[in-house]
Amino acid sequence: MTVTMKDIAQALGVSVVTVSKVMREHADIGPETRQRVLSKAKELNYRPNLTARSLVTGRSCQVGIIVPTLLHPFFAEVLEALCSTMKKGGYAVIISSSMEDPTIEEAAIEQLLAHRLDGLIVASCSSSHAKFQQLKDHGIPFVLIDRFFPDFRTNFVGVDDLAVGRIATEHLIAMGCRRIAHIRGLEFTTGVLRFEGYKQALVKKGLKFNPDLVSPYMTADGRDWQQSSNAMRTLLAGKPPDGVFCYNDPIANAAVDTALAAGLRIPKDIAFVG
Repeated sequence: MTVTMKDIAQALGVSVVTVSKVMREHADIGPETRQRVLSKAKELNYRPNLTARSLVTGRSCQVGIIVPTLLHPFFAEVLEALCSTMKKGGYAVIISSSMEDPTIEEAAIEQLLAHRLDGLIVASCSSSHAKFQQLKDHGIPFVLIDRFFPDFRTNFVGVDDLAVGRIATEHLIAMGCRRIAHIRGLEFTTGVLRFEGYKQALVKKGLKFNPDLVSPYMTADGRDWQQSSNAMRTLLAGKPPDGVFCYNDPIANAAVDTALAAGLRIPKDIAFVG
């Protein structure tokens, strides 16, 4: 049986309006009445009808989050932090994975918005900002995280990936590496800008950029250990690099394991940063 505010009101001998104000944390309800209502609600196992409330208030107190994968440790940490922060603000979170598929991402956006969510947080896998332009045109709040569109101005939270690539490569140079390889990420701003930072650092330090030391891009979720390992084997097949800048940690882990299996000593023979 579903318990309603009317049931709580009847049990306490108060009006439904009073119960409603308590549930909405209205300021004109005294602390004693508030506590009576909340105690009775707990006793009766009352659950608010969020759908009905959203129709009245225009707010669902829910936010949708879409990430490329739920398996990558980076996105797992991001989700945990977002959920914790949203909870403190009184928001519930609905999480979805696009699985690095733009079609799935667009469908997820539509499905989440059908729940009348208050906003979206998206790490997009799309090559086009068209869907987000639609959201912007319709006044739907959203924030892009980790990845952005260079030609689309909107709210974004992420790191300076150009600086990431530059700093990582400069660190290897400072360790004495001179033949530095790069295992790339996907063709999103994270992968493109880190690659550009890698090249900038080489030029800045007077080292020649060698395209033979750059592997094709890897999967962003890091699940394909074999793909990353194969990239490292290819780099070791010729004259081995003495340093490797990997797009992310999962790729670096696979590359390190492959180098160790090949008998290389780390960091004496070859150094890694990811």
